[in-house]
Amino acid sequence: MSFKSIVRELKEIRDGIGSKRSGGEGKRNVHKNTNKSHVHHLMVDGNTEQQQSGSSSSLLRSTDVIQQGRWANLPPELLLDVIQRLEASETSWPARQHVVACGSVCRSWRDIAKEVVKTPEQSGRLTFPISLKQPGPRESPIQCFIKRERATSTYHLYLGLTPALLGENGKLLFAARKVRRATSTDFVISLVSDDFSRASNTYIGKLRSNFLGTKFTVYDSQPPCDAAVQSNCRPNRRIHAKQVSPRVPAGNYNVATISYELNVLRSRGPRRMQCTMHSIPISAIQEGGTAPTPTSFPHSLEDQFSVPSTSKPKEPLIPFSSTSLSETPTLPGAGDPLVLKNKAPRWHEQLQCWCLNFRGRVTVASVKNFQLVAAVEASHQVSAAEQEKVILQFGKIGKDIFTMDYRYPLSAFQAFAICLSSFDTKPACE
Repeated sequence: MSFKSIVRELKEIRDGIGSKRSGGEGKRNVHKNTNKSHVHHLMVDGNTEQQQSGSSSSLLRSTDVIQQGRWANLPPELLLDVIQRLEASETSWPARQHVVACGSVCRSWRDIAKEVVKTPEQSGRLTFPISLKQPGPRESPIQCFIKRERATSTYHLYLGLTPALLGENGKLLFAARKVRRATSTDFVISLVSDDFSRASNTYIGKLRSNFLGTKFTVYDSQPPCDAAVQSNCRPNRRIHAKQVSPRVPAGNYNVATISYELNVLRSRGPRRMQCTMHSIPISAIQEGGTAPTPTSFPHSLEDQFSVPSTSKPKEPLIPFSSTSLSETPTLPGAGDPLVLKNKAPRWHEQLQCWCLNFRGRVTVASVKNFQLVAAVEASHQVSAAEQEKVILQFGKIGKDIFTMDYRYPLSAFQAFAICLSSFDTKPACE
């Protein structure tokens, strides 16, 4: 039997669980997750009457029977070999969705899939939703493009080389909606393109600008995985407690600040920008250094669809804070934060324009185009090759179409937020 046949049968088992069990006892409901995220999970809720009368151990056993299928009883060695071969054969989307399907069969399959699937830094591939919060590969960048919808003020980030190869097989990574306010502009970032509610579990973070559009702050919905950073980032969201589920993240954590230099003399030339990554220390680009790499979402999507346990008390809501949004975290004990600056272009006499080498990834001249490199000092002891490496590049290739290529130590979320700042109006910087 081929691997694709196995995966197809797994999907049939997963889709048929609800219909098979609903006519039997009538006391359990199996809900499908309607979230259009990267990973689809099964959620099993016990009946209220059953929870009150039955013990926690019997409930867990009964829900395990519902969640487990015949493929869950495979020997771990065989299961590991199956997922490893599937992981090696399906390297790109949409075929890579079969690897994701293996992680949604049951808990044992999910644990082995997490063990087999490597981070983007190691494999250069995006698989699970948490991959979007992990640093990109060190050697070659992950190539994406952004499509702007002017009518709806939305921006969609897709995985791929060009929109011509998108078709029906495009992989949506993020979607953002621009919301203008009296004194600022917000870009709300979500995992799906039709739900930008900040109370939703698809809410990832946001980008907020000041009145002039010269300073932007990147907020993550989840605390940084670095404990030192987390202790200095306070949650801040103005949502009533009743509107937020106990498992929905209820905070905005300042992870980066983007500043554009004022153009007081109105001189011609590209924008000059600087990005301070509060959640990434400068040691990440030093020899032997590593960047913070989250392995799972706190209050993650998979946790909220896992088997319920009556022995654990309900988790309280994260306390809300009235802390000002301008508060920036520090990195105690972790050294200075990583600072990125735009690579200075050169003036081309024949073309009479400023030029950067985008290696064919940018074809239309625009003031929005930029390349970011590390801004380091001699005391940081960063190699010359690392200083010249382009960590993020963004540029225009057509009407409302832009490319975005990022690499270590930035994640897809951080790179997308930085690129969104280029779309906001900046009359004082041009």
